Amino acid sequence: MTVLIVIDQAPYGSWSGREGLDMAFSLAAFDQSCALLFSGAGVNWLRTGQQPDGLGQKSVAQNLGAAATFGVEALYADAQACQRYGLADDVIIAGVTLIAPDQAFMKGFEKVTFAG
Repeated sequence: MTVLIVIDQAPYGSWSGREGLDMAFSLAAFDQSCALLFSGAGVNWLRTGQQPDGLGQKSVAQNLGAAATFGVEALYADAQACQRYGLADDVIIAGVTLIAPDQAFMKGFEKVTFAG
């Protein structure tokens, strides 16, 4: 079963996105196919150079950088949301595929779940 986990919450201020990331890592650890899609404010997870120390949280960059190592098959980002939040190619972490998350894209997954 291929699972797509959609993270549409900003990386800091709510735990729902981190829970979605944990879910993806857990699925991958048990050899379940999964991918992550960042949409809406969730695309901010993909911004390089984050410094959340002032918020008392750790950067999500290390976690996302390890996604492939943990077995997460793909990282996708809603191209329109990236544009809306000012994420140009030079500020998005490596390994992210920009897409238009339309119905045809979603149908490529057996299960789609939203974190949050």
